[in-house]
Amino acid sequence: MTVSILIGDCREVLKTLPDQSVHCVVTSPPYFGLRDYGVDGQMGLEPTPAEFVQGIVDLFRDVRRVLCNNGTLWLNLGDSYAGSWGAQGRNGQMAERCVVQARSIDAHPQKASRTGAIPEGSGLKPKDLIGIPWRVALALQADGWYLRQDIIWAKPNPMPESVTDRCTKSHEYLFLLSKSERYHFDAEAIAEPLADASIARLAQDVEGQAGSDRVPGKTNGRMKAVAKGNRKTFRGGGVYTQGRSFDNGAAACNDSVGNEPNERGTRNKRSVWSIATQPFKEAHFATFPPALVEPCILAGCPVGGTVLDPFGGAGTTGLVADRLGRNATLIELNPAYADLARNRIQDDVGMFGAVA
Repeated sequence: MTVSILIGDCREVLKTLPDQSVHCVVTSPPYFGLRDYGVDGQMGLEPTPAEFVQGIVDLFRDVRRVLCNNGTLWLNLGDSYAGSWGAQGRNGQMAERCVVQARSIDAHPQKASRTGAIPEGSGLKPKDLIGIPWRVALALQADGWYLRQDIIWAKPNPMPESVTDRCTKSHEYLFLLSKSERYHFDAEAIAEPLADASIARLAQDVEGQAGSDRVPGKTNGRMKAVAKGNRKTFRGGGVYTQGRSFDNGAAACNDSVGNEPNERGTRNKRSVWSIATQPFKEAHFATFPPALVEPCILAGCPVGGTVLDPFGGAGTTGLVADRLGRNATLIELNPAYADLARNRIQDDVGMFGAVA
């Protein structure tokens, strides 16, 4: 497979890509107020949340153009607090610390910190959670994207926070959006194993169980809730089987969407993903954990297809795409980060890989 790394502002580089040339987009834009890349006009350092959101919407119009009609966008976004820009990096560190770390990269000069500023007329108060992820998601929906799901990335190893009037932040959002109503989504590729308790419950012969005396003098009837008749499948996400009558729960366990056999004992992947943050020692900034990117690519991109990441960073999207038999196109503003990503991916793929 081929991983291409293009250096430049993604807003300009995207204009050079052909229409419908990628099958899936997996990315995480710069968090609002989090990091200074040392380039004038960079995304993430806009004066107000509204300007940041509008910039994202404008960018993803071009992303929608290069995305195939049946393609998907998987968008990870972190949040910020007014008055401190207390955004968390993907490793759970607070914004101020991440800004300092980012500035340690010698490729660009330092710039003044914006910590503490509250935009005039924004309606924000000190300590307000700005709600950047949902502002962006709803703005993209209004601009024509299909907002299909909000996935919770739950971090079992978040960094502690020195706050005493709220809970420690331990999650981020991953939004699934699509260009069209119908799109490529391989649910089987990311199906989860059924829990042992679910398998045991489904195997019960509920029709053979007699009623019980829960109220003196009154015996409940036979259990009917999960007996004959149509019932939800465990991998269908609420899709019902058609014209099928089950004699017991075990039959339902072996059924799938469209009445195809399900002998693997799996269920549709849930929308809360517990994935630990994973530091990358070569980077002075937080990176995508590969485990977060993998299900996005498995479900959203066909084998041999192309994944796009307009904010390439340390190259995790390209790394995972190559491992899974997909091509990747990464766009990165900072040449130093692009070199880091190129070396990282080349070390992973070895002499037979192609990193351009």
